[in-house]
Amino acid sequence: MHKMIAIQALCLASTCAFAQTAPQPGMGNMSPQKMERMAQQLQTRFANANTTHDGKLTREQAASGMPMVAKHFDEIDTQKLGYVTLPQIAAFVQQRGVAN
Repeated sequence: MHKMIAIQALCLASTCAFAQTAPQPGMGNMSPQKMERMAQQLQTRFANANTTHDGKLTREQAASGMPMVAKHFDEIDTQKLGYVTLPQIAAFVQQRGVAN
């Protein structure tokens, strides 16, 4: 479990680092500090919504804790596994500039 959280944190950190060096669609000219805050908020909201603490957010969990993720669930769950992970959500947010 701790290993999964560490991996997810690394994914978010690398996403933020990449976002600092290259302009991303939908993110405008967002400061590195704001990107970091968004990453932290995303991680916190994911952790709160993930009531099973398995690193996977089901549609029901998303509906309860992350309504924008629930709204875009099918777009994020590209492999149609019935769940989404924090790195998938972070990538979607970065691509689309969708706040959750």
